[in-house]
Parts: sequence; structure tokens; C-alpha cells
Amino acid sequence: MLSLEELRRAARISHETWAGARLRRVVQVDPFSLVLVLEKGRERARLLLSCRPQFARISDAGAAGPESPAGSFGEYARAHLAGSTLEGVEAAGSDRQVGFRFRARTGGLQLLLSVLGPRSNLVLLDDAGVLLHSLRPLEDTRPELKIGAPWAGPRGTLASAGEDRWAQVPDGGFLAAVAQEYGRREREHGADLALRRIEQAVRKEQAFLGRKHSRLEEDLGRAMRAEDCRRLGELLKGVLHTVKPGEAAVAATDYGTGETVEIPLDPKLTPAENLESYFARYHKETRGTGMIEVQLERLRAERERLDACLRELEKIAWLDPPDPGALERLADSPPIRRLLGRRPAGKKPASAAAPVKKDPGPGLPSRLRPKRYRTEEGLEIWVGRSDEGNDVLTTRLARGNDLFFHLELYPGSHVVLRTEGRAEAPPESILAACELAVHFSKMKNATRADVHMAPIKNVKKPRGAKPGLVYVRAGRTVHLKRDPRRLESILASRLEE
Repeated sequence: MLSLEELRRAARISHETWAGARLRRVVQVDPFSLVLVLEKGRERARLLLSCRPQFARISDAGAAGPESPAGSFGEYARAHLAGSTLEGVEAAGSDRQVGFRFRARTGGLQLLLSVLGPRSNLVLLDDAGVLLHSLRPLEDTRPELKIGAPWAGPRGTLASAGEDRWAQVPDGGFLAAVAQEYGRREREHGADLALRRIEQAVRKEQAFLGRKHSRLEEDLGRAMRAEDCRRLGELLKGVLHTVKPGEAAVAATDYGTGETVEIPLDPKLTPAENLESYFARYHKETRGTGMIEVQLERLRAERERLDACLRELEKIAWLDPPDPGALERLADSPPIRRLLGRRPAGKKPASAAAPVKKDPGPGLPSRLRPKRYRTEEGLEIWVGRSDEGNDVLTTRLARGNDLFFHLELYPGSHVVLRTEGRAEAPPESILAACELAVHFSKMKNATRADVHMAPIKNVKKPRGAKPGLVYVRAGRTVHLKRDPRRLESILASRLEE
């Protein structure tokens, strides 16, 4: 930020050059900066007043760039100051404060720039010294002040006015020199912040994927051990005729190894049911093996992409200063853009582009609006709140390729995975939807469950059926092995109503 000596010089130059000028425009360019467009005769200037901590200053604003939506302070200042006359600029007293006094149709107004380090602010006062508005929240800068109350300067005085780092620069080039130096500092500071933000996001995602990889490896190990069930089933088949009802185990010889193997049995089941149980467990586990291997392969590819992004980030960080263009391209790459929650460069927000149906049933009473959750892959899962809510969700809100989930043979909420037009939903999103379907059913405490999944176009409501009753044509069954961590993660992702 500028020293008191530099602020006094900036105020003097601004007064000598622009006192009597007409204020044509007021533009709030960001949460910390205001640009005054001044016109005096044939001369025009863009003056920047910034209260950004570390970089607070008065300087040239440079050429006009793309404007951001004005904040409330910018709108208020524009409404009350545009078209007014700049009467004078003064750095009063020994505080780092500069006042720009304007004469508007409604009376006198003053823009007061307070350069107080982390408490820097830009405020608007009326001619009686009453505080009308502030660019930064007062609770962040001067909590003892209130809008509508008289302004009071900060307590204490500076021990020294500091030095003028541009003493060798003529007055005509002073404001431009300040703009050049602080513009460079802000760009470097912004690049450093972006580097840290990207690195933190990547490191956090790497840690998450590492934990996920470990869990999948454990699941794969358990699935691979399904071969033990097949082996015991084959051995049991050979001695099934010797098993008596109610026995807890039976011995069989494995002629491949020559060893005698004891086969555990469930005394509550018949011998044939025990045999069926072994082969059922084998088939169930081996069906899960393929899905786990697909997830592991996708996970490895994602980790490789993140490793490549981190290597690119390290290259950018070695540059002095970092290349803003390279940093922006990295931030806009699909893996990083997803982590930072950014839109692709050049894309309009959803409100300006083609409408995307995100709000489930605008105008519906809250009891009929589904609960909403977001998966790690960015898709939404909607859950019906009641039988009537199930009807609304399944017959009115779900669309096309959306997937319907419901626990077979047990009452519970309808669950819909919004696929956003995808032909195939990510396996992890499917498992998260299955977890919710079981959680919001009468079987919420089950460790395993069969969840029916079908495209919503295959779900129909019979004419005259009671609320919540639907007919599902085709689809498939997901044999879900419950994962408390997966359930906890998806429940924690609930979106605001």
C-alpha cells in the first residue's frame, strides 16, 4: 500500500489536474476497487481508488476492460455521483486518508479512501459527514462505525509519513508508475494464490483417490476370495449324500491336494440349501469383481491425470513470475476445472445458456419436493419424501435417461439418479443411489440388499393405482454390499433446499 507521503503526492496531483472535472462514470471493477472516469475539457482520465489490503492506492486505471457486475456500493455511488463535479482532493491530517469532494445535484458528497492495511476501505459520506455506504463490510474494517451514523477517523497517528518510492518520477508520470508497480504486484499475488489453490485442490483429491483406491483393493480382495466359496461348494457336492440335517460341518477330501477339508454348514438350512448358499455367494461376489476392476481402472486413469496436472503446476511455479496464461489454461483443464468448480472458458452461466432443469419442481410445496444429493462425479440424486412425493418425482420430475432405484419387495422412497443425458452413469454414482434407496427403506439396517435399477422411461404408474405404486419394466438388479463410508459421504453431500 502507499505510504502517507505517497498518498499526499497522489492527492496533490489529482487535485491540481482534475479539480473542476465532471465525473462521467463510476465503475466498481471488483470487491475492492472503484474507477472514476473524469472529464475536463478535452482531457479524460480513468482514476483507480483501491482499498485492497496490501495494495491500497490511488493510481491510473489504464484502459477499460470487461466489467464485472457492480456491487451495491458501485451501484449506490453511480446513482449519487455520476454527473457530479470534482471540487477537490485532499489528504488531511497525519492519517493515510484521502478525500475526493464532489458537488452533486443533491448536495455535497465525499469519497474517502482509508489506507489502513487490512482495515483499508472506501466510504461515501454526505456533506454533514454521515456515513452513507462502504465498499468493504464495516465489520471487517471498522466495526465501531455504522451506516447512517457520523464518520469518525481512526484513532492514533502514524509515527512517520514514510518515503516516496517514486521521488525521481515527474508528477506527470507518478500515477502511471504506481499503477504499473502495483499492477505487477497484484498479478504476482493472484498467481501465487491460484497456484496454492490449485495445488491444495489436487493434493486433497489425490489423498481422497488414494483412500478410495485402498477401499476398492480391499473389496477386490474379498471378491477374489469368492473362489473359496466355489471350492467348498464343489467339495460339498461330492459328500452331500452324507450330510445329516442340523449338522454344523462336514469333512470332505480334496483329491487335488489330498487334504481333508472341513466345510462349515448352517444347521438351520437343509444340505441342499447349504450347497445352494455356497454357489450363490460365489456368483454374487464374482459379479462384483468386474465392476470393481472397472472402477479401479478409471481411478488409475484419474490419478495419472492429476499427477500430470501437478507436474505442469510445478513447471509453472518455477517461473518467475509465473505465466498467467499457462496458469489459466491449467485451471481451465477439465480435471482442475472440476475440482475448482469453474465453468469452461467462454461458457455462459446456465441462466444465460440453454435452460437446465436443476430446480426440482419450482412452485411445488416443500413436502412434494425431493431431497437432493450430489455424487462425487457431480450428478444429482433425488429422493422422494412420501408416497405422493414419490409419484411427483417419478412421473413428473424425472426425465429420459434418468435412472430409477427402488429396493425390491420392500416399501421405501423412490430414488432417481439424474444422468444429465449420459448414456452410461458412473458406477460410483450408481452405488451411491443404491445406498440411498436402501437407507430410505424398511431395510435401512441391512448389510446387503438387492436394488432394482431401470431407466425412468421404463417406469409407469398403473391407472388408478395408489400413490407411490409404479410398474417397472425391464432393468436390472444391483446386489449391493453396504459401505458405511459411502453412505456417510453421500448423505453429507445433501444440497440446500
